[in-house]
Amino acid sequence: MLVLSSPSGAGKSTISRALLERHDHLAMSVSATTRPMRPGEIEGKDYFFVDQDKFKEMADDQEFLEFATVFGNSYGTPRGPVEEALKAGNDVLFDVDWQGTQQLKQNARDDLVSIFILPPSLEELERRLYSRAQDTEEVVRGRMAKATSEMSHWAEYDYIVVNNDIDESVAQAEAILSAERLRRERRVGLPAFLRSMGVGQ
Repeated sequence: MLVLSSPSGAGKSTISRALLERHDHLAMSVSATTRPMRPGEIEGKDYFFVDQDKFKEMADDQEFLEFATVFGNSYGTPRGPVEEALKAGNDVLFDVDWQGTQQLKQNARDDLVSIFILPPSLEELERRLYSRAQDTEEVVRGRMAKATSEMSHWAEYDYIVVNNDIDESVAQAEAILSAERLRRERRVGLPAFLRSMGVGQ
């Protein structure tokens, strides 16, 4: 379970897309949300769009690995699809905030690797938010106000990537993914492989 977090506009969605395009055994965790669908978004691919009553019902039934309310909208990671992907031998990529990461840590323990994406500066972050042209002036101001608070949680993450250059940041995230896949405890079948060569533990 690979978590990418960042303030809005720091680049986590772009890095996530690049990782998914390049790695066959990496699946994106699709969150449920109560926020309205944006232009170009697809139900079940970008999010599962649900109303507040349905979201509360899912939370009450413990169907989420994590959930939180951000900017007045609720977001949660449905448990079922993630567990199915992991059982099938795939890694699962999460685009969640620091609160979601804390909840995932409680539920996933050793299976979780977390990366926090930082912008090169607050000025650049603001420029990126305005250039997206997806949000109103008021929403951009809200995101900027929240960015400092979000970035204060950087020390809770395993890795930090400063997104000066998107290609370099993608390469760094790929390096982390490759290294974590090679950790001894994640090498399924390694003890049997070594036994076949006469190597005991």
